[in-house]
Amino acid sequence: MSHSAQPSALKMGIPIPNSKLGMWLFLGTEIMFFTAFIGSYIVLRLGSHGWPSNPADTHINVFLGGVNTFVLIVSSYLVVLAHEAMVSRDFSRARRFLTGTLGLAFLFLGIKAVEYAGKFSHDILPGHIAETPLQAMRKVDRELERVVRRRFAVYSDYRMIDVTQRDDISTVANQIAAFGAGAELPKGASDSRAEVLRPQAAKDVELFRQYSRLHEHLVADVSLSMPASGPEYGAARAALKPGESFPPLTLSEVEEFLELLRKDETWGGAVSSGVFQPHVMLYGNLFASIYFLITGFHAIHVVVGMILFAVVLLQRDRLDEKWSDFVENSGLYWHFVDLVWIFVFPLLYIIH
Repeated sequence: MSHSAQPSALKMGIPIPNSKLGMWLFLGTEIMFFTAFIGSYIVLRLGSHGWPSNPADTHINVFLGGVNTFVLIVSSYLVVLAHEAMVSRDFSRARRFLTGTLGLAFLFLGIKAVEYAGKFSHDILPGHIAETPLQAMRKVDRELERVVRRRFAVYSDYRMIDVTQRDDISTVANQIAAFGAGAELPKGASDSRAEVLRPQAAKDVELFRQYSRLHEHLVADVSLSMPASGPEYGAARAALKPGESFPPLTLSEVEEFLELLRKDETWGGAVSSGVFQPHVMLYGNLFASIYFLITGFHAIHVVVGMILFAVVLLQRDRLDEKWSDFVENSGLYWHFVDLVWIFVFPLLYIIH
């Protein structure tokens, strides 16, 4: 009696580990995630004539972006070598390659931190960018007021004046003027500190007057060459012919005004550090929002990848073949992070 071979039991599913299948499904959702960001950026940019693309305006550093691109490509290559070493059971070699990948990831984030610092130092931040000349002048006005208030705060912090209405900057200015003129100190104030601050008080009050002058001309929309308040303003308005008006305040005037303030030895340093150079950048806030959104989420994904590699490296001598799938899946994730940057770099850094 012949016996035929029994058919082997059918095995359902895809012939890959469940972990790899899960990673591919996860990467599918990540593709949709970044496609939404990048697609929105392309649509907004193509539909916004005058989009900021000059590196002098956006402070986009093409060189650093290129270096970061090279860093990620090399790191992906090291991940491939690490997985190859895991398959060959050369675990010490795999650890060396993963350590190199982790080091390059730190380098990527360090370079990105330098780029972010450049944006912060030039106030290229969402909601901070002036997109019209009027917004630029108002920005100077707000920043100069903050400088004045910070300098005035020194007198109240050291109790040189008894401030009852801190928000009323005009009242505080009058109190500081009286202090500078030799007014009696509040109880408990330091005489030695007063000797240091009294000579400075007149200069700080003068800075307030310069700010007030700019603020009045901005509110009245009158050129700095004309009076904007007081009897002189009333007389000048009365002298206008029918249909005539004062010349409006211009951004170039504000720039010249700011430059004169920066040249003063007493407060020039505070003005230079506290008031950004007025600059108009159309669609600047939209650009900054998209830049930080895309690069920020990409940086978060880099950090996640670093955590995956760190988990493997923490195994040290315990690393064995059971971690091969984990390393491979981590590598797939890292290749995706690299691929996203390959799209982001030309779109944000190169294409004008």
